[in-house]
Amino acid sequence: MATLKTPLGWLADRWTLSPRSLRWATTASLVVSILIVLGGGIVRVTGSGLGCPTWPTCDASSITPTPAMGIHALIEFSNRMLTVLLCVAVAWVIIAARLQRPRVRSITRLAWSQFWLVVVNAVAGGISVWTGLNPYVVAFHFVMAMGLLTTTTLTWHRVHEKPVTADARARITAAARALSWALAALTAVLIVVGTLVSGSGPHSGDSADVPRMGFDWIDITIVHGVLGASTLVVAVVLAMLLWRSHATLPLVRTLGFLVIVALQGVVGLIQALTALPALLVAVHLVLAAMVWVGALRVLLDVNPQLFPSVHTAEPDTASVGAAGAPLERAS
Repeated sequence: MATLKTPLGWLADRWTLSPRSLRWATTASLVVSILIVLGGGIVRVTGSGLGCPTWPTCDASSITPTPAMGIHALIEFSNRMLTVLLCVAVAWVIIAARLQRPRVRSITRLAWSQFWLVVVNAVAGGISVWTGLNPYVVAFHFVMAMGLLTTTTLTWHRVHEKPVTADARARITAAARALSWALAALTAVLIVVGTLVSGSGPHSGDSADVPRMGFDWIDITIVHGVLGASTLVVAVVLAMLLWRSHATLPLVRTLGFLVIVALQGVVGLIQALTALPALLVAVHLVLAAMVWVGALRVLLDVNPQLFPSVHTAEPDTASVGAAGAPLERAS
């Protein structure tokens, strides 16, 4: 009896795509998942969160915004269209991962996890509209965006980074590995508390009377700042340990993380002292995404055994068939 094939399984029996195609696909999904955070930030600071008052349509009578709905509807709908771009990028990752030969199942699973997190994010965005931008739902929506960013970062790392040699692994001490975990955990808490700051602050996401969280904005901002400073201190100590043990690549990655966190701290301080200008709030949100990506990459580089990369040689052609010809049916 013939085995029942999925459409992707049927394609994989006939065509293959090169590792280069998969690398481009994972880069695209990572970049667009950061752009999604930027899009959400623009919606928030322009007060366009309810520009389209319904979901998944823009209003009760139209899928797209009408001229009478104004600029806020256009901004909100444009952010929704970014999800379409993200779906294209994630679909590319899924197809490219499945059409690799040999197939690496962990990469295929990661690709599908991106798809399901896109679905969860879209639903969370819809619920935030239905609830009139309830700040806790909006915070959950942002956390889910960070979850998507986690999977796109892990997939990117799995595909791009070269395997770490035994000598390089031996240079990394147990203390450095423990600190990298502490750094990732502290960064996660920092981001979650950041959603409480946003949920308590003046940028509610719409010009209407949107409810805010019950935290005192100054108090929760101070807690957020202390967590940011603590993250910076832990990263400095980790960098010193890696420098003493001559662990070059993790050290470079940690120094890069330090630069992003320091920049984020400066932006956060300036925006807090200047009544939260819209441009700086949007920049702060994008930097938050980059900080999380940086923390994950530090964790993966300091603990290479945790999530080993896959790196294979490839021909120069962008797409090759099973027998070596570009996208021809395999005989």
